[in-house]
Amino acid sequence: MIKKYKIIDYDFILVFMVIALSIVGIMAINSADPSSSNKQIAGLIFGVVMMVFISLLDYVYIIKLYILFYILNAVLLALVLSPLGSSTNGAQRWVSLFGITFQPSESAKILLILFYAQFIMKYKDRIKSFGFILICLALLALPLGLIAGQPDLSTCIMLMAIFSTIVFVAGISWKIVIAVLSVSIPSVLFVIYNAVQGESSILHDYQQRRILAWLHPEDYANSEAYQTLNSMMAIGSGQLYGKGYNTNEISSVLNGGFISESPTDFIFTVIGEELGFIGACIVIGLVLAISLDCFLISMRAKDKAGEIIAAGVGAWIGFQGFINIGVATGVIPNTGIPLPFVSYGLTSLLSSFMGIGFVLNVRLQSNKYIFGRV
Repeated sequence: MIKKYKIIDYDFILVFMVIALSIVGIMAINSADPSSSNKQIAGLIFGVVMMVFISLLDYVYIIKLYILFYILNAVLLALVLSPLGSSTNGAQRWVSLFGITFQPSESAKILLILFYAQFIMKYKDRIKSFGFILICLALLALPLGLIAGQPDLSTCIMLMAIFSTIVFVAGISWKIVIAVLSVSIPSVLFVIYNAVQGESSILHDYQQRRILAWLHPEDYANSEAYQTLNSMMAIGSGQLYGKGYNTNEISSVLNGGFISESPTDFIFTVIGEELGFIGACIVIGLVLAISLDCFLISMRAKDKAGEIIAAGVGAWIGFQGFINIGVATGVIPNTGIPLPFVSYGLTSLLSSFMGIGFVLNVRLQSNKYIFGRV
């Protein structure tokens, strides 16, 4: 299963960007919660090993296990809602097996990308059929339903973004794209309108409050908008160069204890306050560059499955990075979703490295295909 490749074909730039972003994350985590940094360092080392190992395999053979990936994903997500699942802050998103606690909704992203890569590859001649798209959506409904039951709306949105990218890259008909946009955009506007019209009939209370806190943060300054307002204040106080790494300034919002979930959901806040505008731009630039590199690799893939894998991972890193940073800066409503390669969380970190490993393998095989056949 391990193939021989030329080292000159290896995308060392992508590897460097991923590791650099992870190191920035470890620095920020050490500042926010020193007790978590050693685990993140161990996760980085293990993740790099996994990434390199996966990149040297042959994704063509691995994705043939696509049915197993789908079943495994469904089982793990179902276990979250079983007695084996554990909850934090009212959300049951973790499961403990053999003494290991992990978050199946994070691993679901890479497992579904691999599943759809082979499934669409197998029926690529039917991708322009509306009926086939409905089948793909039906297959997505089970994991989405299990994740929504946790509840975890933000991950559901992420999976829909990844799925939309996958079917678009696969060659979906523009008529379907226009039809979906003509329905989805008004639907989003209706949800927002429904949230501001008193008691919502389609949203949970906490979801409605998050939307209202986004629209009118001053009215929820001591509740739902508390974290976002403090996050914006912390990032703004960092100015151009920041207050200094691991600063002990009394004026630090982080040191004052005004930011909870600082190692995870609001890790970008720590970066903005301590490393300033320049540090924040470096993180944004790395996330954007990694995502774009994945899309460029997708364009050179040797087959449809390779295109889907690389584009799916690119959408995952790009959209999730945008959502996390958007929450920290008040651009979008508060959602509990990590910043790829930066936020604390071994499941998220290892899943992301696995995704990059498959992208690297797509790159190696595309080069092998191009130069081997010309």
